[in-house]
Amino acid sequence: MARQIELIQKEILDRVASDETLSALNSTSKVAIYRLYAHVISFSIWALEVVFDNHKKEIDTAIYEQKSGTPRWYRNMSLAFQYGFDLIADSDQFDNTGFNDDAIEASKIIKYCSVKESTESNRLIIKVASEESDFLTPLDNTQIASFTEYLNEIKYAGVKIAVVNNPADKLLLNMIIYRDVLVLDENGSSILNGGKPVEAEIKSYMKSLPFDGELVINDLIEKLRSVSGVINAHIVTATSSYYDVLTSQYTEFTPINIKTIPIAGYFEIVNFDSVSYVV
Repeated sequence: MARQIELIQKEILDRVASDETLSALNSTSKVAIYRLYAHVISFSIWALEVVFDNHKKEIDTAIYEQKSGTPRWYRNMSLAFQYGFDLIADSDQFDNTGFNDDAIEASKIIKYCSVKESTESNRLIIKVASEESDFLTPLDNTQIASFTEYLNEIKYAGVKIAVVNNPADKLLLNMIIYRDVLVLDENGSSILNGGKPVEAEIKSYMKSLPFDGELVINDLIEKLRSVSGVINAHIVTATSSYYDVLTSQYTEFTPINIKTIPIAGYFEIVNFDSVSYVV
């Protein structure tokens, strides 16, 4: 770990003070030439130690993430998938010969990925999603077929993989917002700035959730209570519905008790028709 500049400088000055041949360098002025030299050298040593620390951290991270066969490795490999590109023979790397960085980056269509080991069956569950106009979207049939073939090429022998590429789980919130009449009107619009800050905060919270992360009802309520003009917030019911790949339809809405993880890895808010504003 990099030492503080002051500590390095003190060590240098202590060595100077203990050296009889340098006894003439005894000024206590902060702008004494030898003290300024000591400070410059101390800063240089500190900067070099910081570089060494960062290098070690990068190496440790690379070693940790490149342990083949771990869930983290499968996640990194999924995010590295390049749609339309072929693999180098006998390799898990893509052949990028003749392509520039923009083309390579554009081919990486998987923007979100989560890999977990199933507790019910001996397999890895890989959830993926792409992104379009700042919204999470599933891969289309051609893309998911290509990605699945890629996984079959790189996976370890005997490893069973289940890919989840569902449309967003639907979220329906039945809420009562107790408003400050000086700040919000009866429709939840900001009197001063326009727009609907409660709806904006809900969208912001959903956007901040990690992919395949938990939606915690109390966390959402806490966020809403911090909105200007909101005195209190009460979620009467929160229900969700997921896309059933067997029936190709969404399931019936079911209650969310305390928290939940979306099957698709992410949510889509149905609408805000069930949000009412009261005094």
